[in-house]
Amino acid sequence: MAAGTLYTYPENRRAFKALITAQYSQAQVHVLSTLPHFHFGQTNCTPEFLCKFPAGKVPAFEGDGGSCVFESSAIAYYVSNKELRGSTPEAAAQVVQWVSFADSDIVPPASTQVFPTLDIMHHNRQATESAKEEVRRILGLQDAHLKTRTFLVGKRVTLADITVVCTFLWLYKQVLEPAFCQAFLNTNRWFLTCINQPQFRAVFGEVKVCEKMAQVDAKKFAESQPKKDTPQKEKGSKEEKQKPQAERKEEKKAAAPAPEEEMDECEQALAAEPKVKDPFCKYSNEDTLSVALPYFGEHFDKDGWSLWYAEYCFPEELTQTFMSCNLITGMFQQLDKLRKNAFASIILFGTNNSSSISGVWVFRGQEFAFLLSPDWQVDYESYTWRKLDPGSEETQTLVREYFSWEGAFQDVGKAINQGKIFK
Repeated sequence: MAAGTLYTYPENRRAFKALITAQYSQAQVHVLSTLPHFHFGQTNCTPEFLCKFPAGKVPAFEGDGGSCVFESSAIAYYVSNKELRGSTPEAAAQVVQWVSFADSDIVPPASTQVFPTLDIMHHNRQATESAKEEVRRILGLQDAHLKTRTFLVGKRVTLADITVVCTFLWLYKQVLEPAFCQAFLNTNRWFLTCINQPQFRAVFGEVKVCEKMAQVDAKKFAESQPKKDTPQKEKGSKEEKQKPQAERKEEKKAAAPAPEEEMDECEQALAAEPKVKDPFCKYSNEDTLSVALPYFGEHFDKDGWSLWYAEYCFPEELTQTFMSCNLITGMFQQLDKLRKNAFASIILFGTNNSSSISGVWVFRGQEFAFLLSPDWQVDYESYTWRKLDPGSEETQTLVREYFSWEGAFQDVGKAINQGKIFK
Protein backbone atom coordinates (compact mmCIF):
# COMPACT_ATOMS: atom_id res chain seq x y z
CA MET A 1 0.00 0.00 0.00
CA ALA A 2 1.40 3.38 -1.05
CA ALA A 3 1.97 6.11 1.51
CA GLY A 4 3.40 9.60 1.24
CA THR A 5 2.84 13.35 0.91
CA LEU A 6 0.88 15.14 -1.82
CA TYR A 7 1.89 18.74 -2.56
CA THR A 8 -0.79 20.85 -4.20
CA TYR A 9 -2.92 23.97 -3.85
CA PRO A 10 -6.50 23.96 -2.48
CA GLU A 11 -9.30 22.73 -4.75
CA ASN A 12 -6.91 21.47 -7.42
CA ARG A 13 -9.00 19.30 -9.74
CA ARG A 14 -5.94 17.35 -10.81
CA ALA A 15 -5.10 16.49 -7.21
CA PHE A 16 -8.64 15.17 -6.71
CA LYS A 17 -7.77 12.17 -8.89
CA ALA A 18 -5.10 10.95 -6.49
CA LEU A 19 -7.17 11.70 -3.39
CA ILE A 20 -10.24 9.80 -4.62
CA THR A 21 -8.01 6.93 -5.75
CA ALA A 22 -6.45 6.81 -2.28
CA GLN A 23 -9.94 6.59 -0.77
CA TYR A 24 -10.52 3.40 -2.76
CA SER A 25 -7.07 1.84 -2.34
CA GLN A 26 -6.72 3.02 1.28
CA ALA A 27 -3.31 4.50 0.48
CA GLN A 28 -2.11 6.84 3.22
CA VAL A 29 -1.80 10.25 1.58
CA HIS A 30 -0.90 13.33 3.64
CA VAL A 31 -1.85 16.57 1.87
CA LEU A 32 0.20 19.79 2.09
CA SER A 33 -1.71 22.56 0.35
CA THR A 34 -1.80 25.60 2.65
CA LEU A 35 0.48 27.86 4.64
CA PRO A 36 2.81 27.42 6.41
CA HIS A 37 3.52 24.00 4.88
CA PHE A 38 3.02 24.83 1.20
CA HIS A 39 2.69 28.13 -0.67
CA PHE A 40 2.00 27.64 -4.37
CA GLY A 41 4.31 29.77 -6.51
CA GLN A 42 6.96 29.87 -3.79
CA THR A 43 7.43 26.46 -2.18
CA ASN A 44 7.42 24.72 -5.57
CA CYS A 45 10.13 27.09 -6.82
CA THR A 46 12.62 26.43 -4.02
CA PRO A 47 15.84 24.47 -4.72
CA GLU A 48 14.73 21.76 -2.28
CA PHE A 49 11.45 21.21 -4.11
CA LEU A 50 13.01 21.38 -7.58
CA CYS A 51 15.64 18.84 -6.53
CA LYS A 52 12.81 16.35 -6.00
CA PHE A 53 10.48 17.60 -8.77
CA PRO A 54 12.51 19.38 -11.49
CA ALA A 55 9.39 20.50 -13.38
CA GLY A 56 8.21 22.47 -10.33
CA LYS A 57 4.64 21.38 -11.02
CA VAL A 58 1.86 20.36 -8.66
CA PRO A 59 0.33 18.06 -7.74
CA ALA A 60 3.55 16.29 -6.78
CA PHE A 61 3.85 13.18 -4.62
CA GLU A 62 6.72 12.13 -2.38
CA GLY A 63 6.49 8.56 -1.12
CA ASP A 64 7.52 7.70 2.42
CA GLY A 65 10.29 5.60 0.89
CA GLY A 66 11.70 8.59 -1.02
CA SER A 67 10.15 8.01 -4.46
CA CYS A 68 8.99 11.20 -6.19
CA VAL A 69 6.25 11.37 -8.83
CA PHE A 70 4.68 14.34 -10.63
CA GLU A 71 1.78 14.55 -13.16
CA SER A 72 -1.65 13.86 -11.72
CA SER A 73 -2.44 10.69 -13.69
CA ALA A 74 0.90 9.15 -12.73
CA ILE A 75 0.30 9.97 -9.06
CA ALA A 76 -3.20 8.47 -9.17
CA TYR A 77 -1.75 5.31 -10.74
CA TYR A 78 0.97 5.15 -8.07
CA VAL A 79 -1.51 5.24 -5.16
CA SER A 80 -4.03 2.89 -6.82
CA ASN A 81 -4.35 -0.89 -6.73
CA LYS A 82 -4.87 -3.68 -9.26
CA GLU A 83 -8.67 -3.37 -9.28
CA LEU A 84 -8.50 0.35 -10.05
CA ARG A 85 -5.88 -0.10 -12.77
CA GLY A 86 -7.81 -2.91 -14.50
CA SER A 87 -7.76 -6.53 -13.37
CA THR A 88 -6.97 -7.96 -16.83
CA PRO A 89 -4.60 -6.76 -19.57
CA GLU A 90 -7.61 -5.79 -21.70
CA ALA A 91 -9.24 -3.86 -18.86
CA ALA A 92 -5.94 -2.17 -17.97
CA ALA A 93 -5.56 -1.00 -21.58
CA GLN A 94 -9.10 0.39 -21.55
CA VAL A 95 -8.41 2.27 -18.32
CA VAL A 96 -5.31 3.87 -19.87
CA GLN A 97 -7.41 4.65 -22.96
CA TRP A 98 -9.95 6.69 -20.97
CA VAL A 99 -7.30 8.40 -18.84
CA SER A 100 -5.47 9.49 -22.00
CA PHE A 101 -8.73 10.54 -23.66
CA ALA A 102 -9.60 12.74 -20.69
CA ASP A 103 -6.24 14.53 -20.78
CA SER A 104 -6.02 14.98 -24.54
CA ASP A 105 -9.65 15.41 -25.67
CA ILE A 106 -11.75 16.58 -22.72
CA VAL A 107 -9.48 18.97 -20.81
CA PRO A 108 -8.87 21.48 -23.68
CA PRO A 109 -12.53 22.21 -24.61
CA ALA A 110 -13.62 21.96 -20.97
CA SER A 111 -11.02 24.58 -19.99
CA THR A 112 -11.98 26.88 -22.87
CA GLN A 113 -15.64 26.73 -21.88
CA VAL A 114 -15.29 26.85 -18.08
CA PHE A 115 -12.28 29.11 -17.38
CA PRO A 116 -13.91 32.37 -18.62
CA THR A 117 -16.80 31.79 -16.16
CA LEU A 118 -14.24 31.52 -13.35
CA ASP A 119 -12.44 34.73 -14.47
CA ILE A 120 -9.33 32.69 -15.27
CA MET A 121 -9.26 33.27 -19.02
CA HIS A 122 -10.39 35.93 -21.49
CA HIS A 123 -13.75 35.05 -23.07
CA ASN A 124 -13.74 34.50 -26.81
CA ARG A 125 -17.10 33.76 -28.40
CA GLN A 126 -15.76 31.79 -31.34
CA ALA A 127 -13.47 29.62 -29.21
CA THR A 128 -16.18 29.05 -26.60
CA GLU A 129 -18.77 28.00 -29.17
CA SER A 130 -16.26 25.64 -30.78
CA ALA A 131 -15.45 24.17 -27.35
CA LYS A 132 -19.15 23.79 -26.57
CA GLU A 133 -19.70 21.71 -29.69
CA GLU A 134 -16.65 19.59 -28.88
CA VAL A 135 -18.02 18.95 -25.38
CA ARG A 136 -21.35 17.99 -26.95
CA ARG A 137 -19.57 15.47 -29.18
CA ILE A 138 -17.66 13.98 -26.24
CA LEU A 139 -20.78 13.68 -24.09
CA GLY A 140 -22.53 11.89 -26.96
CA LEU A 141 -19.63 9.52 -27.49
CA GLN A 142 -19.57 8.65 -23.81
CA ASP A 143 -23.34 8.41 -23.62
CA ALA A 144 -23.34 5.73 -26.31
CA HIS A 145 -20.57 3.83 -24.50
CA LEU A 146 -22.50 3.91 -21.20
CA LYS A 147 -25.80 2.77 -22.70
CA THR A 148 -25.21 -0.80 -21.49
CA ARG A 149 -22.63 -0.07 -18.77
CA THR A 150 -22.70 1.32 -15.24
CA PHE A 151 -19.03 2.33 -15.31
CA LEU A 152 -16.54 3.02 -18.09
CA VAL A 153 -14.51 -0.19 -17.65
CA GLY A 154 -15.86 -3.33 -16.01
CA LYS A 155 -18.48 -3.40 -13.27
CA ARG A 156 -16.69 -1.30 -10.65
CA VAL A 157 -15.12 2.12 -10.40
CA THR A 158 -11.65 2.31 -11.95
CA LEU A 159 -9.10 5.01 -12.60
CA ALA A 160 -10.99 5.64 -15.84
CA ASP A 161 -14.11 6.78 -13.99
CA ILE A 162 -12.14 8.77 -11.41
CA THR A 163 -10.15 10.64 -14.06
CA VAL A 164 -13.06 11.45 -16.37
CA VAL A 165 -15.35 12.50 -13.51
CA CYS A 166 -12.67 14.91 -12.24
CA THR A 167 -12.35 16.30 -15.75
CA PHE A 168 -16.13 16.77 -16.07
CA LEU A 169 -16.56 18.20 -12.56
CA TRP A 170 -16.36 21.91 -13.35
CA LEU A 171 -18.33 21.48 -16.58
CA TYR A 172 -21.26 20.12 -14.59
CA LYS A 173 -20.83 22.74 -11.87
CA GLN A 174 -20.53 25.75 -14.19
CA VAL A 175 -21.91 25.31 -17.70
CA LEU A 176 -23.77 22.02 -18.35
CA GLU A 177 -27.27 23.24 -17.63
CA PRO A 178 -30.24 20.83 -17.79
CA ALA A 179 -31.37 21.90 -21.26
CA PHE A 180 -27.96 20.99 -22.65
CA CYS A 181 -27.57 17.76 -20.67
CA GLN A 182 -30.98 16.25 -21.29
CA ALA A 183 -29.77 14.50 -24.44
CA PHE A 184 -27.10 12.58 -22.49
CA LEU A 185 -29.07 10.60 -19.94
CA ASN A 186 -26.53 7.76 -19.65
CA THR A 187 -23.62 10.13 -19.06
CA ASN A 188 -25.65 12.09 -16.49
CA ARG A 189 -26.60 8.89 -14.67
CA TRP A 190 -23.00 7.70 -14.60
CA PHE A 191 -21.70 11.08 -13.35
CA LEU A 192 -24.28 11.28 -10.54
CA THR A 193 -23.63 7.65 -9.58
CA CYS A 194 -19.91 8.33 -9.24
CA ILE A 195 -20.04 11.60 -7.33
CA ASN A 196 -22.42 10.06 -4.80
CA GLN A 197 -20.05 7.22 -3.97
CA PRO A 198 -18.63 7.67 -0.44
CA GLN A 199 -15.07 7.79 -1.79
CA PHE A 200 -15.92 10.65 -4.17
CA ARG A 201 -17.96 12.51 -1.54
CA ALA A 202 -15.05 12.33 0.89
CA VAL A 203 -13.06 14.52 -1.53
CA PHE A 204 -15.70 16.54 -3.41
CA GLY A 205 -18.18 17.03 -0.61
CA GLU A 206 -21.67 17.66 -1.93
CA VAL A 207 -21.54 18.58 -5.61
CA LYS A 208 -24.22 20.97 -6.80
CA VAL A 209 -24.66 20.74 -10.57
CA CYS A 210 -25.58 23.99 -12.27
CA GLU A 211 -29.20 24.85 -12.97
CA LYS A 212 -28.26 27.72 -15.23
CA MET A 213 -25.03 28.24 -17.14
CA ALA A 214 -22.63 30.59 -15.36
CA GLN A 215 -22.20 33.93 -17.12
CA VAL A 216 -18.93 35.53 -18.10
CA ASP A 217 -18.08 38.76 -16.25
CA ALA A 218 -15.69 40.64 -18.53
CA LYS A 219 -15.30 43.47 -16.02
CA LYS A 220 -14.31 41.10 -13.22
CA PHE A 221 -11.78 39.39 -15.50
CA ALA A 222 -10.28 42.76 -16.42
CA GLU A 223 -9.95 43.70 -12.75
CA SER A 224 -8.07 40.45 -12.06
CA GLN A 225 -5.41 41.20 -14.69
CA PRO A 226 -2.11 42.93 -13.85
CA LYS A 227 -2.51 46.66 -14.30
CA LYS A 228 0.01 49.25 -15.31
CA ASP A 229 1.49 51.34 -12.54
CA THR A 230 -0.15 54.74 -12.42
CA PRO A 231 1.82 57.32 -10.48
CA GLN A 232 -0.23 59.06 -7.87
CA LYS A 233 0.41 62.50 -6.48
CA GLU A 234 1.55 62.34 -2.92
CA LYS A 235 -0.89 63.93 -0.57
CA GLY A 236 0.56 66.59 1.65
CA SER A 237 0.28 66.31 5.38
CA LYS A 238 -2.54 68.04 7.20
CA GLU A 239 -0.08 70.57 8.59
CA GLU A 240 1.28 71.31 5.11
CA LYS A 241 -2.19 72.06 3.79
CA GLN A 242 -2.83 74.41 6.66
CA LYS A 243 0.20 76.61 5.89
CA PRO A 244 -0.51 79.99 4.24
CA GLN A 245 -0.19 79.90 0.45
CA ALA A 246 2.57 82.53 0.43
CA GLU A 247 4.65 80.48 2.87
CA ARG A 248 4.28 77.33 0.71
CA LYS A 249 5.39 79.26 -2.37
CA GLU A 250 8.50 80.54 -0.60
CA GLU A 251 9.40 77.00 0.53
CA LYS A 252 9.02 75.66 -3.04
CA LYS A 253 11.18 78.48 -4.40
CA ALA A 254 13.89 77.83 -1.81
CA ALA A 255 13.91 74.07 -2.35
CA ALA A 256 16.78 72.96 -4.56
CA PRO A 257 15.78 70.96 -7.66
CA ALA A 258 16.47 67.25 -7.31
CA PRO A 259 19.31 66.02 -9.49
CA GLU A 260 18.12 64.12 -12.54
CA GLU A 261 19.04 60.44 -12.71
CA GLU A 262 21.09 59.44 -15.71
CA MET A 263 18.98 57.51 -18.20
CA ASP A 264 20.22 54.23 -19.62
CA GLU A 265 20.25 53.46 -23.37
CA CYS A 266 16.76 51.96 -23.28
CA GLU A 267 15.21 54.91 -21.43
CA GLN A 268 16.90 57.38 -23.78
CA ALA A 269 15.48 55.59 -26.83
CA LEU A 270 11.96 55.62 -25.41
CA ALA A 271 12.26 59.19 -24.17
CA ALA A 272 13.02 60.32 -27.73
CA GLU A 273 9.73 58.86 -28.97
CA PRO A 274 6.55 60.96 -29.14
CA LYS A 275 4.44 60.80 -25.96
CA VAL A 276 1.09 59.43 -27.10
CA LYS A 277 -1.98 58.05 -25.40
CA ASP A 278 -2.21 54.31 -24.70
CA PRO A 279 -4.26 53.00 -27.69
CA PHE A 280 -5.18 49.69 -26.06
CA CYS A 281 -6.39 50.93 -22.66
CA LYS A 282 -9.95 49.86 -23.49
CA TYR A 283 -8.93 46.24 -24.07
CA SER A 284 -10.32 43.82 -21.43
CA ASN A 285 -12.39 46.66 -19.94
CA GLU A 286 -14.85 46.97 -22.82
CA ASP A 287 -16.25 44.76 -25.57
CA THR A 288 -13.43 44.03 -28.01
CA LEU A 289 -15.27 44.31 -31.33
CA SER A 290 -17.61 47.19 -30.59
CA VAL A 291 -15.43 49.35 -28.32
CA ALA A 292 -11.78 48.31 -27.90
CA LEU A 293 -10.90 47.82 -31.59
CA PRO A 294 -12.51 51.07 -32.82
CA TYR A 295 -10.76 52.90 -29.96
CA PHE A 296 -7.43 51.32 -30.94
CA GLY A 297 -7.89 52.33 -34.59
CA GLU A 298 -8.74 55.89 -33.63
CA HIS A 299 -5.95 56.40 -31.08
CA PHE A 300 -3.11 54.39 -32.60
CA ASP A 301 -0.28 56.81 -33.48
CA LYS A 302 1.95 55.23 -36.11
CA ASP A 303 4.80 57.55 -35.13
CA GLY A 304 4.62 56.74 -31.43
CA TRP A 305 3.92 52.99 -31.66
CA SER A 306 4.88 50.12 -33.96
CA LEU A 307 3.17 46.82 -34.80
CA TRP A 308 4.99 43.49 -35.09
CA TYR A 309 3.91 40.02 -36.11
CA ALA A 310 5.55 37.12 -34.25
CA GLU A 311 5.52 33.42 -35.08
CA TYR A 312 7.04 30.61 -33.01
CA CYS A 313 9.97 29.03 -34.87
CA PHE A 314 9.65 25.44 -33.67
CA PRO A 315 6.03 24.23 -34.02
CA GLU A 316 7.24 20.67 -34.54
CA GLU A 317 8.47 20.66 -30.94
CA LEU A 318 5.06 21.61 -29.53
CA THR A 319 3.31 18.56 -28.06
CA GLN A 320 0.66 18.90 -25.34
CA THR A 321 -1.34 22.12 -25.69
CA PHE A 322 -1.20 22.89 -21.97
CA MET A 323 2.61 22.81 -22.21
CA SER A 324 2.51 25.18 -25.19
CA CYS A 325 0.24 27.49 -23.21
CA ASN A 326 2.72 27.43 -20.33
CA LEU A 327 5.44 28.44 -22.82
CA ILE A 328 3.53 31.65 -23.59
CA THR A 329 2.67 32.34 -19.95
CA GLY A 330 6.27 31.79 -18.86
CA MET A 331 7.51 34.36 -21.36
CA PHE A 332 4.92 36.91 -20.23
CA GLN A 333 5.78 36.42 -16.56
CA GLN A 334 9.42 37.24 -17.20
CA LEU A 335 8.57 40.41 -19.12
CA ASP A 336 6.90 42.40 -16.34
CA LYS A 337 9.29 45.31 -16.90
CA LEU A 338 8.09 45.61 -20.50
CA ARG A 339 4.39 45.98 -19.65
CA LYS A 340 4.46 49.80 -19.61
CA ASN A 341 5.77 49.86 -23.16
CA ALA A 342 4.02 46.99 -24.94
CA PHE A 343 0.83 45.08 -25.58
CA ALA A 344 0.40 41.68 -27.21
CA SER A 345 -2.22 39.12 -28.14
CA ILE A 346 -0.72 35.66 -28.63
CA ILE A 347 -2.79 32.69 -29.79
CA LEU A 348 -2.17 28.96 -29.55
CA PHE A 349 -3.71 27.23 -32.56
CA GLY A 350 -4.46 23.53 -33.09
CA THR A 351 -4.50 20.49 -30.86
CA ASN A 352 -2.04 18.18 -29.11
CA ASN A 353 0.96 17.36 -31.35
CA SER A 354 -0.37 19.64 -34.09
CA SER A 355 -0.21 23.23 -32.93
CA SER A 356 1.40 26.58 -33.60
CA ILE A 357 1.87 29.89 -31.80
CA SER A 358 1.69 33.36 -33.33
CA GLY A 359 0.55 36.84 -32.37
CA VAL A 360 0.62 40.59 -32.79
CA TRP A 361 2.74 42.85 -30.55
CA VAL A 362 2.51 46.62 -30.12
CA PHE A 363 5.67 48.40 -28.97
CA ARG A 364 6.15 52.02 -27.94
CA GLY A 365 8.55 53.53 -30.42
CA GLN A 366 9.77 52.25 -33.77
CA GLU A 367 12.65 50.07 -32.60
CA PHE A 368 12.44 46.33 -31.94
CA ALA A 369 11.83 46.58 -28.20
CA PHE A 370 13.51 43.35 -27.09
CA LEU A 371 16.92 44.69 -28.08
CA LEU A 372 16.60 47.90 -26.08
CA SER A 373 17.07 46.41 -22.62
CA PRO A 374 18.70 43.23 -21.23
CA ASP A 375 15.65 42.88 -18.95
CA TRP A 376 13.44 42.39 -22.00
CA GLN A 377 15.53 39.79 -23.84
CA VAL A 378 13.34 36.81 -22.93
CA ASP A 379 12.56 34.03 -25.43
CA TYR A 380 12.29 36.51 -28.31
CA GLU A 381 14.83 34.53 -30.35
CA SER A 382 12.40 31.61 -30.44
CA TYR A 383 10.14 33.68 -32.72
CA THR A 384 10.43 35.16 -36.19
CA TRP A 385 9.51 38.85 -36.20
CA ARG A 386 8.09 41.04 -38.95
CA LYS A 387 7.33 44.74 -38.62
CA LEU A 388 3.87 45.55 -39.95
CA ASP A 389 2.70 48.49 -42.02
CA PRO A 390 -0.08 50.12 -39.92
CA GLY A 391 -1.88 51.32 -43.04
CA SER A 392 -2.03 48.04 -44.92
CA GLU A 393 -5.14 45.92 -45.24
CA GLU A 394 -3.17 42.87 -44.09
CA THR A 395 -2.20 44.60 -40.83
CA GLN A 396 -5.77 45.72 -40.14
CA THR A 397 -6.97 42.14 -40.62
CA LEU A 398 -4.25 40.74 -38.34
CA VAL A 399 -5.01 43.29 -35.62
CA ARG A 400 -8.74 42.63 -35.81
CA GLU A 401 -8.37 38.83 -35.74
CA TYR A 402 -5.65 38.57 -33.10
CA PHE A 403 -7.13 41.19 -30.78
CA SER A 404 -10.66 39.75 -30.95
CA TRP A 405 -9.61 36.07 -31.22
CA GLU A 406 -12.10 35.72 -34.05
CA GLY A 407 -11.66 35.36 -37.78
CA ALA A 408 -10.41 33.14 -40.59
CA PHE A 409 -6.66 33.22 -39.72
CA GLN A 410 -6.03 32.05 -43.27
CA ASP A 411 -2.23 31.90 -42.93
CA VAL A 412 -2.46 29.61 -39.88
CA GLY A 413 -4.69 26.79 -41.10
CA LYS A 414 -5.67 25.63 -37.61
CA ALA A 415 -8.52 26.40 -35.23
CA ILE A 416 -7.98 28.57 -32.16
CA ASN A 417 -7.16 26.61 -29.03
CA GLN A 418 -6.72 29.52 -26.62
CA GLY A 419 -5.11 32.93 -26.37
CA LYS A 420 -3.10 35.04 -23.95
CA ILE A 421 -2.95 38.80 -23.49
CA PHE A 422 0.16 40.73 -22.45
CA LYS A 423 -0.80 44.09 -21.01
